[in-house]
Amino acid sequence: MMPRLIVTTREGEERELEGEAGLSVMEVIRDGGIDELLALCGGCCSCATCHVHVDPAFVDSLPKMGPDEDDLLDSTSDRDATSRLSCQIPFGPALDGLKVRIAAED
Repeated sequence: MMPRLIVTTREGEERELEGEAGLSVMEVIRDGGIDELLALCGGCCSCATCHVHVDPAFVDSLPKMGPDEDDLLDSTSDRDATSRLSCQIPFGPALDGLKVRIAAED
């Protein structure tokens, strides 16, 4: 069984997606047909259009944020302690059940 990713859209709709290990959280969301996650740079960590808020229960399970991701998140208006760029989170069985909420559009 593939690991599950639970995504809350901007409208508050909760969608459960199955994600292939080896994809980023951003790719799982995009492949799952959630269009509001723009991911304009395609996962190169050069924009902030894949900004999500991670459920606090999972924050410590994620890889540490790099300086580029930190700088890009500083440019968003909706940043908080749970903000991450979804292209920078590798998805896999260890994150089964991960919950993220798509950030407000800047």
